[in-house]
Amino acid sequence: MLRSLFAGISGLRTNQTMLDVTGNNIANANTTGYKSSTTVFQDTLSQMMTGGTAATAERGGTNPVQVGLGVQIASTSTNFGQGSAQMTGRNTDLMLQGDGFFVVQRGNEQLYTRAGAFTFDESGVLVSSSGARVQGYALDATGTPTGGLVDVSMTPASLTPPLPAGAELTSFTFGSDGTLRGVFSDGVQRDMARLAIADFNNPMGLEKVGETSFRASANSGAVQLGVPGENGNGSIIGGALEMSNVELAAEFTNLILAQRGFQASSRVITTSDQVLEDLVNIKR
Repeated sequence: MLRSLFAGISGLRTNQTMLDVTGNNIANANTTGYKSSTTVFQDTLSQMMTGGTAATAERGGTNPVQVGLGVQIASTSTNFGQGSAQMTGRNTDLMLQGDGFFVVQRGNEQLYTRAGAFTFDESGVLVSSSGARVQGYALDATGTPTGGLVDVSMTPASLTPPLPAGAELTSFTFGSDGTLRGVFSDGVQRDMARLAIADFNNPMGLEKVGETSFRASANSGAVQLGVPGENGNGSIIGGALEMSNVELAAEFTNLILAQRGFQASSRVITTSDQVLEDLVNIKR
């Protein structure tokens, strides 16, 4: 069977994958915190027809003669470039300006996201739009994060100074350092929690798990937990959301490239079929 036939089939498959990735990017052009992906191709194994030879006293060296066997997907790389800001005015909408991810807990699994469309549920816990609990740190008397990760809540176990009987929370804000600060009916402001920020040595190694979230993988490196504004982590912008970083002009260009690549590969298959037909007709 002709090698060109199988090479054309591999071209159809890979260009179809590129169409799938590009279509998904375009579909998520308005998804909060979405990070676009790009498709990287690579050739498959090449069949050795003639090996290379070294030069001798009688003649010079020759290069190897090889025929490629098609194309395959090398990777689908995620672009973690910063998306534009959309001001919403809601206190619980948070945008991370710079590197890092919000940390959320979904069941027994810790996930990471750039989508900061949060809200407080009926128990006063800060949750994502899908119900995952946003993680942070409890604060000691000096406002320093302490202990392990906890749910960010409007009703922490303890406050400094202590909350007098009858005092209630009247308003709250998130600072640029991720601190949840409440104003109470006794006129005193109290820090209730501080958001946690996660970072990785290789963010492109993270796995997408839906709901605009990621999980760590074998190639992302171990999670590095911290707080906003420290150790290279981004800062928090309250009342804003990070929009998708999809560039529609680039995606439509990729759409054209994938379409033409698919058409060219189908033409290779058609031509190979005509060659095989000619071979069959030789006997007639």
